[in-house]
Amino acid sequence: MRRLQEEMNRAFGGFRLAVPAEYPPVNVWAGADGAIITAEVPGVAPDQIDITVHQDTVTLRGKREPAAPGKDATVHREERATGSFARTLVLPFRVDSEKASARFERGVLILELPRPPADKPRQIKINPA
Repeated sequence: MRRLQEEMNRAFGGFRLAVPAEYPPVNVWAGADGAIITAEVPGVAPDQIDITVHQDTVTLRGKREPAAPGKDATVHREERATGSFARTLVLPFRVDSEKASARFERGVLILELPRPPADKPRQIKINPA
C-alpha cells in the first residue's frame, strides 16, 4: 500500500488538484478596543509588504520571490506559490489609522488596529428618578 501511495505521489506530484487558498493566511481577533490581525508571510521581507488601512478596510500587498537554487538544479516538487499577492479584509468597525501599528516576528506579520475613541462602545448609566 505504501509503495502504491509513493508511486501515485510521484505520478501526480506536479499537479495542483486543490484550489489554492487566499494568501497570506490570516487570523483576525476583534474586541471593544480594536483588532489584531496576524498574517503568515514566510520568505517575504518586511520591507516588501505594503499595508493600507482605510476606515474599516485593511489591505496587505506584496511579492513572494521564487527561491533561487543552483543553475543545474532540477525542480522535483514546487508547492509554495510565488509572485504578487493582495489580501483585503473588512473589519466590523473603523480603525484609527494614526495609531495602527505593525511588527514582524519570524515570518508572521502582526497588525494592531485600535478603534477610534468615538467608535468604542460606552456604557450609559441610568439616572435615578
